[in-house]
Amino acid sequence: MSTVPDDQQSSNHLTGFDITALVIYFILLIGTGFYSMFKYNRSTVKGYFLANRQMPWICIGASLFASNIGAEHFIGLASSGAAKGISVGAFELNSIAVIQLLGWVFLPVFIATGVSTLPEYMSKRFGGQRIRVYIACLYLLL
Repeated sequence: MSTVPDDQQSSNHLTGFDITALVIYFILLIGTGFYSMFKYNRSTVKGYFLANRQMPWICIGASLFASNIGAEHFIGLASSGAAKGISVGAFELNSIAVIQLLGWVFLPVFIATGVSTLPEYMSKRFGGQRIRVYIACLYLLL
């Protein structure tokens, strides 16, 4: 005989609304994947990695946002916040200023020079391939 009340036992099952939400989510996810796969040329390196520079800004922004959020946010910052208080959130609030700085100061420089990565920019700025290889290796080590 179960010791769990009847009203709590039903909370472990998916309702029709839950299943509908999951189906809609996966349809949108797969649809977005097919849209991106067929719309943008992937036969060249530029086409594959940069989508021929034709990707809408909302897709790029969502990608940057999603790649920034990970387990450290859901688990690490939540536990640190519970242990140390709201001051842990200052880390995320300070990132707003840094992202604004990147967007308004550094991004126009990258766009004007036509580069996609920091190693590529540094090799154009200072010349030679040694700095480019050094930064690429540094990224791999970090």
